[in-house]
Amino acid sequence: MADKNTTISATTKATADKPKGWKMTTLGEVLAIKHGFAFSGENITDQENENILLTPGNFLVGGGWKDGKKYFNGEIPIDYVLKRGDLIITMTDLSKEGDTLGYPALIPGRKDKKYLHNQRVGLVNINEEKGNKKYIYYLLRFSGYQRYIINTASGSTVRHTSPTKIQSYEIALPPLPEQRAIAAVLSSLDDKIELLREQNKTLEATAQAIFKEWFVNFNFPGATGKMIDSELGEIPEGWRVGGLIEDSISEFVKTNIDKFDDTKDYVETANVNLSNFVGNFEKITYEERASRANMQPVANSIWFARMAESRKYLLFQERDWQNIETKILSTGFAGIRYIKDYLYFYWCFILSNTFDDLKNQFAEGAVQVAISNGGIQRILLALPPKKIAQKFTETVSFCFEKISNNNSQIQTLSYLRDTLLPKLMKGEIRVKGFKN
Repeated sequence: MADKNTTISATTKATADKPKGWKMTTLGEVLAIKHGFAFSGENITDQENENILLTPGNFLVGGGWKDGKKYFNGEIPIDYVLKRGDLIITMTDLSKEGDTLGYPALIPGRKDKKYLHNQRVGLVNINEEKGNKKYIYYLLRFSGYQRYIINTASGSTVRHTSPTKIQSYEIALPPLPEQRAIAAVLSSLDDKIELLREQNKTLEATAQAIFKEWFVNFNFPGATGKMIDSELGEIPEGWRVGGLIEDSISEFVKTNIDKFDDTKDYVETANVNLSNFVGNFEKITYEERASRANMQPVANSIWFARMAESRKYLLFQERDWQNIETKILSTGFAGIRYIKDYLYFYWCFILSNTFDDLKNQFAEGAVQVAISNGGIQRILLALPPKKIAQKFTETVSFCFEKISNNNSQIQTLSYLRDTLLPKLMKGEIRVKGFKN
């Protein structure tokens, strides 16, 4: 373990191939990969239970754990139940770019869940005399390794890698004490990022709980209990049935951009790892932009993925002017601008399962099932009077302001980690002060 006096500093390489004290080897000398089990498709379900079935959907772009939506309700072989801290790796990826192929994640610890080792996921077993698990985890997030995985992958629509290909990757391996020190530096940043993400989950859950109480249970301030009939069923007196697009409340964001002279962060739906957090985006110039990169965020706008079954959402508040100015979004998003009084009301509705169900219901298409602007305008909900929406905004604003601040910190910490990671893995920066 690195102690509290551990520092990092720049250094020169001992040779053109490796830093002083490091050994040239392959991943196969340090790790082995175990294939997963072919769980029966008839027992795979989207209905949540204690048995989480691991898929490539459990991996963040760039590496790391993400909660998925696949579960299993059949007989489970005990040898394919994973433990907290197990290192796993994706062997298959459905995206054209191979966004998660070969990337790692660590199994989280939840006593109420079992994590099932599915066939498209590899379990990485480390030779502890040669490799530190956390160090290997970060090595598998190194851009040089990722380029190798993509270049050696098979398949065009569905990309595949294999244990043999992964284990053939050549590395310069530091001694174990230095591996632990490098992992400690990167882990400290990830721990801070995870803490901020957990805070965001709590804040978002708090706002959602208030939203449900006010706008689903209709127990809002000043509620009289008087109800009227509507096409959605009974709603409070003074409310009405409305949509996502409403005169004097909202409008679609137009899909055209002005010419820009600097670079912009090009954000596709795949770049949105979590609710309202963007990572691993590409910087583009005006000349480099693709036809699908033509949507400019505006203040007080909400964006969501058009594709059915895709839960990707972004909120741009007035206070997020730096994010607004620097980003261009793909046409995979739909963007709606709201007046401030209703912004958080609609944001909480769009984060809800009800919105997901309605979006999927009105999505169309033979090859790609997605919702059009016409489909978006067919989504209806119980719309409160302006004064109730204003009161809700006042009540939950602290949640979303704190989330925005946390996301700014996450962006900064992620950038620092992603900048340090390749330099540490190549020995361009060495960790000093660690204990043997």
